[in-house]
Amino acid sequence: MEALTVVSAAAAPLRSDNVDTDQIIPARYLTAVTQEGMGEGCFAAWRYRADGTPNPNFVLNQDCYKGAGILVAGTNFGSGSSREHAVWALMQYGFQVVIAHTFADIFYNNALKNGLLPIPLDRDIIEILWSVIEEDPETSLLVDLEAQTVTLPDGQRHSFEIEPFRKRCLLQGLDDMGYLLAQEEAIAHFEQVHS
Repeated sequence: MEALTVVSAAAAPLRSDNVDTDQIIPARYLTAVTQEGMGEGCFAAWRYRADGTPNPNFVLNQDCYKGAGILVAGTNFGSGSSREHAVWALMQYGFQVVIAHTFADIFYNNALKNGLLPIPLDRDIIEILWSVIEEDPETSLLVDLEAQTVTLPDGQRHSFEIEPFRKRCLLQGLDDMGYLLAQEEAIAHFEQVHS
């Protein structure tokens, strides 16, 4: 897992509430056991028409939002089944951060464990972000994990909460296993003292 400290990137506005994990990555993609290729399936039912051609009306197919590293969504993002593939799909598509009003608990935890930063912000701030991004799609947001802030180009800064352990893991690029392995010396010392 790569360390995540500061992300400065363009954002894509997904003006949708209750986006569930089946919408993020349809069930037909769940047979994969690795993250490779998951970006292809990210929002597949919305990105593609029945004949497989891109849907020009879907926000991520609009040229101005291609390459966005931050997704700004509505309320209850990541609801539905607890598929880790949803996080993989977003990351493989290129998102490092998802900002939403609220997140489903399981999705939120899966995101943190895989290196995707989910940021909950008040609904009025989400509305401001959508408006700013739609007015100028080249708008770059600055996300500072250490400071726990999202900064807009005009200097508006909004704070967000994150559990300290998960913050430390993201800053150091450690998943759960990586964190345990990093404690190998302390574990060995404990075992020596207590054996």
